[in-house]
Amino acid sequence: MSGLALITVPLAAEEPVDKSGYTLFRPVPRELMRPMSLDRPDKTESPYTVDAGHYQLEMDLVSGFWDRESGPAGDVTTSGFAVAPMNWKAGLVNHVDFQWILQPYNRLRVDDPEAGPPTTRSGLGEMLTRLKINLWGDDGGPTALAVMPYIAWPTAHEDLGTDHVAGGIVLPFAAELPAGFGLGMMAQADFQKTSNGDGFATVFIQTITLGRDLFGPVAGFVEFYGEVSTEEGIPWVGTFDFGLTWTFAEDWILDAGLNVGVTRSAPDLNPFAGLSHRF
Repeated sequence: MSGLALITVPLAAEEPVDKSGYTLFRPVPRELMRPMSLDRPDKTESPYTVDAGHYQLEMDLVSGFWDRESGPAGDVTTSGFAVAPMNWKAGLVNHVDFQWILQPYNRLRVDDPEAGPPTTRSGLGEMLTRLKINLWGDDGGPTALAVMPYIAWPTAHEDLGTDHVAGGIVLPFAAELPAGFGLGMMAQADFQKTSNGDGFATVFIQTITLGRDLFGPVAGFVEFYGEVSTEEGIPWVGTFDFGLTWTFAEDWILDAGLNVGVTRSAPDLNPFAGLSHRF
């Protein structure tokens, strides 16, 4: 299995095997399973699904962020961290999986000299449910595309996530490039209420990532992330991201990386480390 688990492009089999008869309750045999592919550690989602009847856990062991901006009374510093945000996946049929994303504990601190003493909020974050449907390339080929609708549920405490039911759609794409490189691209549209709650806005997200095996089971990636809202007065968000993955055992992958803000509206730094396992 390639160490480049985030955007691995499965090679086409000489004699394609029909796996349409396998379901959540009739698992795909291990010898027919596709390479393990993750929706992390980059922000670009993978177009590949979990094999029918199998499960996959992808999680941050810890993820933090830090941001500083100049204010009238001094620098405004925002920092925080999330403990064990996780994505549980279940392969339903050969080209469809279900995903349940939970943020068990988030902590946010804002230090604004003009507003007085620092404020801190903590607790459960929002929950998402997603359905990934691969359109082509799941079991081989130089490219792959999927569509992934999702719903965000208002489970967050203390304004640490959405306070209403929201949703959107994700279109992830992957391609095999020369010299062992893999390309990942994603277009996403989020439909949500405006910040003042009196209307609705659409947030458009675009990403591009390049990855490559580096040595043995270790691979690396670089990525650019952009986010633009149709809500008036909301600035665009841009980050430059990079990281490593290490396939240290069969069906086990560790990762670590750093997201760096390239616009004022993005957090300055977002370091993370994570773990993924396929069952």
